[in-house]
Amino acid sequence: MSHTATGTEPAQPPPEDDHAFFGQPRGLMTLSGLEVWERFSFLGMQAILVLFFADKVSDGGMGMDPGTAASVSAAYGTLVYLVSVAGGWLADRILGSYRAVLYGGVLIACGHYAMAVPTATMTWVGLGLISAGTGLLKPNVASMVGKLYRTEDQRRDAGFALYYMGINIGAFAGPLVTGWLGEHASWHWGFSAAAVGMTLGLIQYVAGRRHLAGRKHAAEYALAPGPMRRAVLTIAAGVVVAALVATALALAGWLTMDRFVDVLTLVSVIAPVVYFVVMFRSPRVTPEERGRLRPYVVLFLASVVFNFILFQAYSTMMLLASTNARTEIFGFHFPASWYASALGAFEVALAPVVAAVWARMGPRQPHASNKIAIGVILGGLSFLLMVIPTSGHADDTYRMAAWWIVGSYLLLGLGDILLETSGMSATTKLAPKAFASQTMALWFLSLALANGIQAQIVKLYGEVSNPAYFGVNGAIAVAAGVAVIAAAPWLKRTMHPVH
Repeated sequence: MSHTATGTEPAQPPPEDDHAFFGQPRGLMTLSGLEVWERFSFLGMQAILVLFFADKVSDGGMGMDPGTAASVSAAYGTLVYLVSVAGGWLADRILGSYRAVLYGGVLIACGHYAMAVPTATMTWVGLGLISAGTGLLKPNVASMVGKLYRTEDQRRDAGFALYYMGINIGAFAGPLVTGWLGEHASWHWGFSAAAVGMTLGLIQYVAGRRHLAGRKHAAEYALAPGPMRRAVLTIAAGVVVAALVATALALAGWLTMDRFVDVLTLVSVIAPVVYFVVMFRSPRVTPEERGRLRPYVVLFLASVVFNFILFQAYSTMMLLASTNARTEIFGFHFPASWYASALGAFEVALAPVVAAVWARMGPRQPHASNKIAIGVILGGLSFLLMVIPTSGHADDTYRMAAWWIVGSYLLLGLGDILLETSGMSATTKLAPKAFASQTMALWFLSLALANGIQAQIVKLYGEVSNPAYFGVNGAIAVAAGVAVIAAAPWLKRTMHPVH
């Protein structure tokens, strides 16, 4: 890679950086460190968010019923991933990756600090800031990792493995800290811990900026000065108008929380449909590329089904753990939100095992579509497992053993490893060349749609029996995975060059 430096600092890291971090570029440590703290703050907050929503007002919560609490939490996730699509475009055309990540981190930290203030207004302000900040940061950190390597660099896959391990370390540690503070101090102390975590991530990101490739550059595909000014003014005006309209509708009593959730779900459905229609009809897409898009639609829907289950690890599963699961193992008592850390722990432990298995199998390993299908089936089984301990009780006062939820998260974590790694790889290989820079947008739209659907389905939680809720959703996921396996011959034939 060659870049032209601007300013007084070189745009490329020093040559001695190239193997300074476990044989990887030094910049990988900076970006992985940022992701550790970003996931620490994001998932640490998310582990207690639904519990905060559902807790009594007298105990410092928002007093929502369980179904509404889970729905609002899912709607927040929908908003995060919808904004992430715009975040990728802003980095490509206006801000550049380094500044997009920096500004996003600042917004996230400000959002967590806002949520530390114990008022309902600041809670909503904080969630809005975190949504905007995560939308800027999340899609662009991964692209910055890619810029550390030349296209032919054989270390790229190993580097991304280290990067994803950092993500899961943050996912493991965040709920431990925020959950303990949320239960033993107050929910807002938990949000404060998330704020401190994001601040530490920003400090090490800025301190390590000299190790990041191309950090002095503006947008890689920057708009010309005139169109850029118009774009910035249009975006600013759009945000102001949307805020004013939303405020007016809320004051008039039309924009209720339920309607806001419904609007986000509708947008999460429309956006990917429009995106696929544009790609299928684009004259820049060749007939061969259009043929590869058809199997990708199947994998996209498989991702939606699996992530619909996965994201409930931080909503309905947290609610179930808080009301119907024992919070002790071998005599040690812990907050219910600590269950969320099990997911990160399993993914840290299992990722190298899965990688070693695939390496040992070599060309005999399953096709990418079958890996994704197995991931979906494991997600469904994680819910079906919960039917056993929630069945056969006269009332809702029972307490299941901790191992049931831990076992469910074991299945879910393994499924996540199989699906996310194969799904992201397939996305980059199957996307048309004309849309190659927007492949992350496609992936985030599948996550937004999963959250949008979840925001509606979780309203049934607490309205129907727990065995029925987990059983039906789990069975649908297993059936979807089996359907993908049944379609494997067609998928293998049409997904070339994915193996």
